[in-house]
Amino acid sequence: MSARADRPRRGDEIEVDVADLAFGGRGVSRADGFVVFTPDTAPGDRARVRLRKVRRRFGEADLVEVLSPGPGRVMPACPFVPDCGGCRLQHIAYEEALESKRQQVAEHLARIGGLADVEVREADPALERFGYRNKMEYSAAPGPDGALHLGFHRRGRWDEVVDIDPCMLASAAGNAAREAVRAWAVEHAVAPYDQRAQEGFLRHVVVREGVLTGQVLVTVVTAPGPSDVVDLLAERLPGAVPGLVGIVHAVNDRPSEVTGGLPSRTVWGRDWIEESVEVEPGRPVTLRLSAGSFFQTNSRMTGHLYRRAAEAAGLTGGEVLYDLFAGVGSIGVALGALSKQVVAIELLPEAVEDARGNAERNGIANHTALAGDVRVVLRENRGQLPAPDVAIVDPPRAGLSGGACRRILELAPRTLVYVSCQPATFADNARRFVDGGYRLEWVRPVDMFPQTPHIEAVARFTRA
Repeated sequence: MSARADRPRRGDEIEVDVADLAFGGRGVSRADGFVVFTPDTAPGDRARVRLRKVRRRFGEADLVEVLSPGPGRVMPACPFVPDCGGCRLQHIAYEEALESKRQQVAEHLARIGGLADVEVREADPALERFGYRNKMEYSAAPGPDGALHLGFHRRGRWDEVVDIDPCMLASAAGNAAREAVRAWAVEHAVAPYDQRAQEGFLRHVVVREGVLTGQVLVTVVTAPGPSDVVDLLAERLPGAVPGLVGIVHAVNDRPSEVTGGLPSRTVWGRDWIEESVEVEPGRPVTLRLSAGSFFQTNSRMTGHLYRRAAEAAGLTGGEVLYDLFAGVGSIGVALGALSKQVVAIELLPEAVEDARGNAERNGIANHTALAGDVRVVLRENRGQLPAPDVAIVDPPRAGLSGGACRRILELAPRTLVYVSCQPATFADNARRFVDGGYRLEWVRPVDMFPQTPHIEAVARFTRA
């Protein structure tokens, strides 16, 4: 790694051979017990890097120069890489990135969960490698000359935004929506929000798209101020954005950068879109998604993900299915025709209303949606709900709490399906379920997020 025998110091430039990728997309190099993590590197690279953080056994570095590229290194398709903080794997060939993600799932299970012998199956590749996202959140900020920058935060910076046009992860309609808002802001001299100075008006632009229905919803998030200029969006966007069904104005009066859970009003049209999901061929379900509700960000892969969940569940039509952390009820509604009865539990009341409406509109009469924390709802309704044969959990990135794991273990469904979006928290939860009497039969990674380090996975547990 270096001619020096002692440990490298901050600011040192060293040469490394990148062996593999860590979760998050950083290249991993090892020498004499010292590990170096470097973004923008690929397995097989010989690179010169500059250390910016040094600990006893590892360091974090920035890439200075690729001395010789690894076999999987490719030229990024997007001109904004690596400044933009969005796509972190565009410099790695897709097949190699996909296999690295699969290995990371297996490594987390072994290292965190102590489950080294689990079958981690070949990862399912994405149907589309670009233009797949149905939701984009763009930040607004002043550029060096004060002009509007509308895009994503510069990597490692909270106060700078890289001006993006186009974004290769967005669809044509999504890019058109962002640029129509930009034109409105420039025409009416709408000041971008300066996060450092805490002043300005335009903070975020959120574009949600029903990819399979062609519907687009635009939410403009501003600081408090006169709303009449926002009303002028109704004159510009409908003719410029294909499939536009609504414009929403949300107001954020706090320093933190958030786009959901804010006071909002509908400027034009409506505040929801519809999206379709098909699990059974020829039997799509249509879901209504409000502006702030959660839904998988890759519409075309969502049906595939739910088919993998149905495979793991082993549904035959006679089972009672629990859909936990149900969101707008998408999994339970999509699998309702394959189940005897569906019980959906979700914390957010508005999402529960969406779930009930989605079940009704799709003719899923065997669907019951309950609002509240999973732990509390299961405890309060003990003995009143039918016992589950199968439970599907789709928790947020933080995974399941210890209390939620205990409640699910008390339910004791014979089959448990875990839909994971974070390998580390999944590995921890998997250990809890195995210790509680379940056997982890297999895990199937599903690539919902090409060009990024994120990986979804479906796991099948059965009671021992």
